[in-house]
Formats: sequence, C-alpha cells, structure tokens
Amino acid sequence: MPVLATVATSGWVLGPRIRVRVSENGFPSFLPKEVERIRDPAARELAKRIERLPVKVSFTNSPIMSSCVKPSQKRGKEPIVLLHGFDSSCLEWRYTLPLLDDAGLETWAVDILGWGFSDLAIIINNVFHHESEMFPPSNVAAKREHLFQLWRLYIQRPMVLVGPSLGAAVAIDFAANHPEEVSKLVLIDASIYAEGTGTMTKLPRALAYAGVFVLKSIPLRFYANTLAFNKVSLGSALDWTNVGRLHCLLPWWEDTTVDFMVSGGYNVSSQIKQIKQKSLIIWGEDDRIIRSTNALRLQKDLQNSVLHQIPECGHIPHVEKPKSVAESILEFLQGDHS
Repeated sequence: MPVLATVATSGWVLGPRIRVRVSENGFPSFLPKEVERIRDPAARELAKRIERLPVKVSFTNSPIMSSCVKPSQKRGKEPIVLLHGFDSSCLEWRYTLPLLDDAGLETWAVDILGWGFSDLAIIINNVFHHESEMFPPSNVAAKREHLFQLWRLYIQRPMVLVGPSLGAAVAIDFAANHPEEVSKLVLIDASIYAEGTGTMTKLPRALAYAGVFVLKSIPLRFYANTLAFNKVSLGSALDWTNVGRLHCLLPWWEDTTVDFMVSGGYNVSSQIKQIKQKSLIIWGEDDRIIRSTNALRLQKDLQNSVLHQIPECGHIPHVEKPKSVAESILEFLQGDHS
C-alpha cells in the first residue's frame, strides 16, 4: 500500500501508525474497486469504516495489515468482537453492528486471517522459494494466533466473542485455547460438528485451485444466497452476492483459501465440552444449511448455555433478522434470559 498519493480526487485519513488513502466516495483504497457496484446502503457504509491495523505474528517477518471495523469509541464495558463465517468478511455485520453500536456497546468486527480484506502480501520467515509461499499460512493455528495478537494489541480486555456458522468453530477453538481472553460466547447457526475439510486435504493442489475458482463464481455464490436465507428478493440476492464475494477479488484469496482447505480446517467437537464461559446460541429455525436440531445438541453439550431460536429465519440471522439478533445479544449481556 503506498504512503503518498498525488491523485486529486483522493484524500488521506490518519489512522493508528498508518495513513490510509480514501477514494472520493469514501471507501478505503485497499478495497477492490468493485465495492462501488454494491447498492446496499448498509454494506456501503460499513465498508467505509474498514481499517487495517498492524498485527505482528510469529510466522511472518513483518506485521500483517489486518482488516477490521473498530468501535466508534471505547466505552469501558466488555468489548463485543464479531467474527464471520467461512470465506466471508466483516461486511456480514452490516445490519447488526450499527444496532449494537447504537445500544452503547463497544463493538468490533474483525476479519479472520485468510479471508476478509487484510493485506497478506508479506514474506514468511526463511521461505523464499515459491510464489505461493509469499503469503502467510491460513491454517487453524495461524488463524488462532492472529486473532490472539490482534486482541492483545488492540482490545486488551476479556471479550464477548461472537461466531456465526464456521466462525463459531473459530470462537470455540479460541476460547478453548485462550479461556482468560473470552468472557462470554455467542454462537450463531454454528458449524461446529463437521470434521474439518474432510477429503479436501487429499486433493492435489491443482484440483484444489480449480475448486476454489468455482467457489468465488457468481452463480455458486448466488445459489448459496438462495439457500442461506429464508426469504430474499432477486435484487437483494444479486447485491448480497457482490457483497459476499468482494474479498475474493483480492490477489491472495486463492492461495490462502487453498491453504486452509488442504490444512484440514476446524474440528472442534472435542473442545465444546471444555468451554466454561456462559454462552448464547442463536439459531434460525428455517436454516437449510445446518439443521436446527444441531442447536439442541449444542445446548446440551455446552455447560452453561441458553438457546434463542428465530422463527422464519435461515442460516445467517444477523443479515436476515438483525434486530432479533441484536436484541438477543443485549438481553444475554444483561442477564435476562426470560
């Protein structure tokens, strides 16, 4: 990312330790130009708030410029940290994050290493042999360390960690390994009983790259939207497809996604019963991707949990029913489970 610019239509915003170029429409310059095509006002506004913060990890020579949405101010209460689902970004929270902000919560939305809008064009320690090795690893251990170091540098207090879909597995893995850093958990339509990426670990890399190419295609993403939501108009499905694949247009996306797939992915079923934190489970009753019977199973497996099911809602309640999700989180934090 350049540190100087002479483009007359662009300005510079001074951020922590870095300067970020902003386009004439207010979007950070590191976002793909296709962000301009997105029509959803909430997605556009949240995209304008995305920043990159330097995060030093053990497996790179230089800090990873890590994408997130910071809270408007620190309010002294326990921070809420919003993760996202598989191969997604913080833009998942375009509707719910503003509601949590308005309720007075210190709310972060962070991109999991390998997805989202972080700058991953860095050098790995002592590895200079192949072009694909110019990006950091994207396995479970790397994702965990990256999240921990981001927390250590910028959040610094026990957090309420919120994980939707595969983000729930990220949250459980993190809480099991760093229990002191997590005060409470919120798990939304949790993908936590799958045994990693399965047979994908045995795929030749050429086939893995072919599969990943299909993964970012507009037809597949559009079809996934029709499955993920209970009711969505054609126009919204098309626009949400553009929102959901925006991060796939960054140059390192294929490499980091393949690395995650062949590394084995998340297998956290044995960690669930280790979790001691008070937990809220939110589930869309009409989820067609992960059956709602898994919500009851998870409630049974988590020692100290409460379940809130949302009627007429699919796999991504924080997009489809943001008000219900925000209200559930607020009631949970206030200790009102009635």
